[in-house]
Amino acid sequence: MAGARRAATLTQRLLAFSRRQPLDPKPSEVNKLILGVADFFRRTLGENINLEIVNSAGLWHVEVDPSAIESAILNIVVNARDAMADGGGKLTIETSNAYLDENYCRHHTEVRPGQYVLIAITDTGCGMPPEVLHRAFEPFFTTKVAGHGTGLGLSQVYGFVKQSAGHVMIYSEVGEGTTVKIYLPRLTRSMDSTEQTTAEIVGGHGGETILKELQYEVFAAPDAGSALQLLESTNIQIDLLLTDVILPGKNGRELASEIKKRQLGTKVLFMTGYSRNAIVHQGRLDVGVDLIQKPLTQLALASKIRELLDEKNTSSTARQ
Repeated sequence: MAGARRAATLTQRLLAFSRRQPLDPKPSEVNKLILGVADFFRRTLGENINLEIVNSAGLWHVEVDPSAIESAILNIVVNARDAMADGGGKLTIETSNAYLDENYCRHHTEVRPGQYVLIAITDTGCGMPPEVLHRAFEPFFTTKVAGHGTGLGLSQVYGFVKQSAGHVMIYSEVGEGTTVKIYLPRLTRSMDSTEQTTAEIVGGHGGETILKELQYEVFAAPDAGSALQLLESTNIQIDLLLTDVILPGKNGRELASEIKKRQLGTKVLFMTGYSRNAIVHQGRLDVGVDLIQKPLTQLALASKIRELLDEKNTSSTARQ
């Protein structure tokens, strides 16, 4: 399985370099994409490397595959970490609006003049000599020892940027660090409400009590008894109960029944990894029961939560 995964990753990176990787471009806000994975970048860099993110206000929108741009930046972050491995250092990710004029494009014929969003990633590492810098985007070229790099990280970045009609440059000197600049074309048409990022579509509107990561207010309890006690002691209004089917003491179905007696408008979402018998009969969910199966992704969970809360809001408006 490990060999198969490595082969799949290798294939994806070769497809990226050859600009044949399937991309799913969406109107995107680069600042939000970077902030969304900033904690992951910090964990990747480790404690001895300081990460600074400088986001430009008024940054233009771009149309890119969000996962691909995150992967491209991660490849650069990993290279920067390795270049600063000995004594630590600082990595800066900076965004800004940029214009590539005709004079610049005459010297870089693969890019067209126009407006771009610039992502500049700068490290204080060892830097690269000219002969290494010249070959940095070549597939399989690496200065790392055997077993510590495929030589496809920067080539993947190159392929993704070119496939996105963008431009990428590396500036580096030995002992002075490295800067990688990614230019992505500005999205000239406006983003409508249906083209927002996933977090905007499925996140909270404020005041609803669920999932902190999606900007909901969360009240957590380890079992049904604690949940009921919390409800009684705080007098909080619960918009949605997210509960396992199997719980210590009362099961999830019994907990939901108790809470709905106290708060009629509460929505309930059950999750389960194995036994569906407590809420499913003859292969069908009981009427009015919503269930999500484990293992689940944050996207699937968030989408289901948003769906149920929107149903609740629609019902409340209809009653009014």
